[in-house]
Amino acid sequence: MFTGIIQSIGRVIKIHNLGKDIRIWVLPNPVFKEIIIGESIAVNGACLTVESFENDIFSVYISKESLERTNLKTLTTSCTVNLERALRLQDRLGGHILSGHIDCLSCVTNISFSGKSLIYRFKYPSDYSKYVIEKGSIALDGISLTVNKCGMEFFEVNIIPETQKNTTTSTWKVGTLVNTEFDLIGKYVEKIVRPWNEHRDNKQGVTMDFLREHGF
Repeated sequence: MFTGIIQSIGRVIKIHNLGKDIRIWVLPNPVFKEIIIGESIAVNGACLTVESFENDIFSVYISKESLERTNLKTLTTSCTVNLERALRLQDRLGGHILSGHIDCLSCVTNISFSGKSLIYRFKYPSDYSKYVIEKGSIALDGISLTVNKCGMEFFEVNIIPETQKNTTTSTWKVGTLVNTEFDLIGKYVEKIVRPWNEHRDNKQGVTMDFLREHGF
């Protein structure tokens, strides 16, 4: 699990193509100490497993599935990525609960100023709109952010100077695709209430058979 509080900006040192998969080597800045082989690190919000660690550089293997669902397929040597190590039980939950499993890609459509902050507007698949609420949480490239405004196919977030300084948001431009993870709790709630919604949509109502079927 992760919280969306970026701990380091990593620079991609090397990339090996492995058919439909790739392996990358990343140098964090600031460096991570005592990385354990097999531990999870979120790279641009995607949970990946450490394969090796030497001279402050760690390597991770990225499968075809992860490449297809994320912007990791666009990585190039010397580009930067947001990094966060997995949450420990005694850590502060400074952002919100994240699994590191990317739902979709969102595209920057507009950037505007608000004082020293930047407001980014994104377009995203409307199928996910049920998970996006005003003043709710969303993770973009692994960063825990608050939704300022939202609609069926767009949402806006505010990037304060501190976040600009300590993440890769300064590289976002119109057309940039960012990894997007929606609120985990919202997804579970939606799955739990889906049978009720389906019955309501089918105008069947809640019957004794329905209640028995769902454990009541």
